Amino acid sequence: MEILDTDHIEMFVGDARQAARQLCATLGFHVYGQGGPETGLAGQRSVLLGQRDIRILLTSGLSGDHRASRYVAQHGDGVAVVGFGCTDVEAAFAEAVAAGAVVVEAPRRFEHDGSTVVTAEVSGFGDVTHRLVQRTTGDGQFLPGAIDMSVAPEAPTDADLLHTIDHAAICLQAGELDPTVQYYERVFGFTMIFQEYIEVGEQGMQSKVVQSPSGGVTFTLIQPDLSRRAGQIDDFLAWHEGAGVQHIAYSTHDIVTAVRTFSARGMEFAETPTSYYDMLEARLGPVDVPVAQLSPLGILVDRDHWGQMYQIFAKSMHIRRTYFSELIDRHGARTFGTSNIPALYAAKERELAAVRDTTDGLRG
Repeated sequence: MEILDTDHIEMFVGDARQAARQLCATLGFHVYGQGGPETGLAGQRSVLLGQRDIRILLTSGLSGDHRASRYVAQHGDGVAVVGFGCTDVEAAFAEAVAAGAVVVEAPRRFEHDGSTVVTAEVSGFGDVTHRLVQRTTGDGQFLPGAIDMSVAPEAPTDADLLHTIDHAAICLQAGELDPTVQYYERVFGFTMIFQEYIEVGEQGMQSKVVQSPSGGVTFTLIQPDLSRRAGQIDDFLAWHEGAGVQHIAYSTHDIVTAVRTFSARGMEFAETPTSYYDMLEARLGPVDVPVAQLSPLGILVDRDHWGQMYQIFAKSMHIRRTYFSELIDRHGARTFGTSNIPALYAAKERELAAVRDTTDGLRG
């Protein structure tokens, strides 16, 4: 099986048009197309967003028994499908099913005005599935005939600050980590490229990273250590009601400009204590981006054998405080901010503590 890249993600949301407006207003996405009953997508309304090589399909059910409606009722808005670009969907589908994947949708052809896209869908983790996608033409059509490309994708400009999906971070129930790693190795041919145990105060969690042979798809898988104090992973699993995508990391080539731009548009980012920067260069050595630019914005820095990496995590904009976004700017680095993970979870813990305090105050 040859998996090329993350073709797209599909989010099931309560209101696709409202979610589209929010992502366009804050992160600079563009509406590329729409679909619904009039285009053969029975029982749903979908909006396709894009920016450079990123595609996000937002889908809302139009009735309570639609798959998207059931997902939102249980989990809230979130990533429900991660699409894998493939060279041969029918072969990949047959191989995945033979290796133990559950069939969600058999291979299907979308054809319109000379464009052809073949898809199939199989099980992933929790309620998240994987859509295998084979694109035979480079005309920008997403699902020919099903998504009306009302606005043709334009050539990227300097205003388009996000480039690709770097990775997805996934929260799993305790005991699901190793079986999930084995599933992706067996079914999709992924390889585990990194693992670590993370301690944040009295909390603990185990993380393993799996990646496709092409390097185009990367999942960071995390499960809580139940022998330690409950923390934000436990909160996510409780509020999301099961395993799911905690965040999507978008790559940018200028994280300082991106954070400044998105902050000005109303996006809030996790705060980083100023003390983090006091010993930054003593810990990592000289960094490419001046600390004076990083500190006011709260951007984190890490270094590995290949280079440096800059990252920051947005605060969740969802009512359940579950799904959020990450920005990541790689200066050669290939890993995921090992020394920054405790800083992330400490920041998220402060955010969640503030939410708990507010909730307790309302109850009082």
